[in-house]
Amino acid sequence: MEYPKFFNNVEHIILKDELSKFLGSAEDGIIDISFLEIVKMAGHSCAVVAGAYLMAKVGLKALYGQKTPRRGEIKVELKGTLADNTGVSALILSNITGATDNMGFKGIMGKFNRRGLLFMGSDIQSDIRFTRLDTNKSVELVYKPWEVVSPGEILQSAIGPDATEENKKAFPVRWQNMVKTILENEDKVIEIVN
Repeated sequence: MEYPKFFNNVEHIILKDELSKFLGSAEDGIIDISFLEIVKMAGHSCAVVAGAYLMAKVGLKALYGQKTPRRGEIKVELKGTLADNTGVSALILSNITGATDNMGFKGIMGKFNRRGLLFMGSDIQSDIRFTRLDTNKSVELVYKPWEVVSPGEILQSAIGPDATEENKKAFPVRWQNMVKTILENEDKVIEIVN
């Protein structure tokens, strides 16, 4: 698969997954997730995909510090609903953290349950809240891509009524440059609010 090379420069998210260890899927249960893998899962790269990835990366670092985050042991709450197009973010966060609503892995003999850990339409002030199940420590984050990019303007230039053939042709490169800008400005687009 050919893809923008800047994907390779995005810091990976490393987690420990006791289910993966138990089943022998990954040595010592260490899961290494790249931005490219999330793009493949989502089927595209955009501001939402980049934002969900960054919020997971920043949020998990804030929750665990120097320790390795524990996949499957994190509750994820999103303020948005499916009507708000939050589904893409929810799927990405589920993929990274292992948290699911009612459709995920039910566990083995009372262990490794991933259900009941992902919620949309949550009554929170931020965009996302991550909570460790072992300590109940939580962190809330807000995603502000508008601080560095304007996705709407880029879209309008390619599909709006005044879109030129030149703009349509240049759109994919401009779109991915926007994603690159978001990923390179994590400190401006992600805010920890608690």
